[in-house]
Amino acid sequence: MKEIILINIAGDDKPGLTASITGILSTYDVNVLDIGQSVIHDTLSLGILVEVPAAAESSPILKDILFKVHELGFSVRFSPIDIDDYEHWVQGQGKARHIITLLSRQITALHISALTDIVAKHDLNIDRIERLSGRVSLTHENSEKSKACVEFSVRGSLADMASFRGELMQLANKYDVDVAIQEDNMFRRNRRLVVFDMDSTLIEAEVIDELAKAAGVGEQVAAITERAMLGELDFIASFKERVALLKGLDESVLAGIAQNLPITEGAEKLVSTLKQLGYKTAILSGGFNYFGRHLQQKLGIDYVYANDLEIVNGKVTGNVTGTVVDGARKAELLREIAQREGISLDQSIAVGDGANDLPMLSIAGLGIAFRAKPLVKESAKQSISTLGLDGILYLLGIGDRYSK
Repeated sequence: MKEIILINIAGDDKPGLTASITGILSTYDVNVLDIGQSVIHDTLSLGILVEVPAAAESSPILKDILFKVHELGFSVRFSPIDIDDYEHWVQGQGKARHIITLLSRQITALHISALTDIVAKHDLNIDRIERLSGRVSLTHENSEKSKACVEFSVRGSLADMASFRGELMQLANKYDVDVAIQEDNMFRRNRRLVVFDMDSTLIEAEVIDELAKAAGVGEQVAAITERAMLGELDFIASFKERVALLKGLDESVLAGIAQNLPITEGAEKLVSTLKQLGYKTAILSGGFNYFGRHLQQKLGIDYVYANDLEIVNGKVTGNVTGTVVDGARKAELLREIAQREGISLDQSIAVGDGANDLPMLSIAGLGIAFRAKPLVKESAKQSISTLGLDGILYLLGIGDRYSK
């Protein structure tokens, strides 16, 4: 009768262990049913689930492994697995899988405990835990720019996804961390297009507010901008109202503001990594093309769609030309770019912070509210508030070792 045995080996990491153990197993024609290995702080843990053929006996196999493991300085544990338990485990592979990503400047045991309590409460099993962020130095700390990310692969059916997401959001708000949950499907590993809002997303400023300061109407425009981003005002009407207040501004002011735009933390790393991976990128902005094109050249963005600020005789007229890029237009542009590139919406990512970004966030395969207003954060499926834009790479499963 066939035997199923789980072999667990642990000890100080060194080359040759896996080769030695599987070499022994191969001499007995053993079938490997599952295998997994991890290393934490130079300590290795190797698990191999094997099927010993009926013609062989397990005793000689286990004896040979025990001698080899002792020789290499490792410890080993053998666990017989009942065939019914094994078949029950096999049936579990058809269950839904999700990826939960925990992000913060620093992750503590409290954060992980709170998160895994919620996971257990909803009857989900954790199959894998992996740190995506780089190793942390304790002697050269830079807490302001530090990053921490742990990814959990969980298995099981969620009876109430809305309730689960709500509890994760409460956890995020309570402990000032970000928690994202995604279905672990083929699209997560095959994204091809990322579209960004510009103001307060790719740059840490609202350009129209900077123009207003230069025109001496800063407080008036900033108040209207804030209400529009919160979703309290119609975007197009409020946009035209703000632009009208810029009438008479000298064109030379635009160049000075463009040269000093504060790029958001992580934006350059994110875009350069995406380019290396073959992604298409776009700016879809309710701001102005003048500044969008400046960022396009600086970051290497493929597409830019924004508003044209009318300038006559070197002066801003207070008008915009063409179709105003509002929320509905952003969603329409996302569809157009995806179709042009032969990319499905499921393969797209949209990133923004304001209420006028919600339409594109809702139709993208992965919609991310970045350092967003409360309404947007609550409405979007994913949000990042604690890290820079390069934190998005973690949601794609891209660790620091691949994105330096």
